[in-house]
Amino acid sequence: MKITRILLPALLCGSWLVAYGQQPDNTAVNKRDRDRSEPTADQQKSNASDRDLTKKIRQSIMGDKSLSTYAHNVKVISQNGVVTLKGPVRSEEEKRAIEAKAMDAVGGSGKVNNEMSVKPEHQ
Repeated sequence: MKITRILLPALLCGSWLVAYGQQPDNTAVNKRDRDRSEPTADQQKSNASDRDLTKKIRQSIMGDKSLSTYAHNVKVISQNGVVTLKGPVRSEEEKRAIEAKAMDAVGGSGKVNNEMSVKPEHQ
């Protein structure tokens, strides 16, 4: 009886989310990130220069209060001076702003891989 009272609301909530398209679909992203050649956060290099680069970009992103929470949570992965940006942002403007911050940190384009996606608040 207790299990039914606990599980039934959870199942109903999950059904509602799926019925109204609110369930996030990360299938394509998850498949992409399984590719061993694709940088993921756990592959962040631990050498001082890459750590400092990531820190500099992260501080720049977090210091920009005009960015959404989504943008503040973008993954910044530095590997041998090359930065990969991943995760959803709310607009093309946010995507460009974060990419510009990363390019400023690395000293120009060519060393920033922008893999961010735009997920508007209201779809």
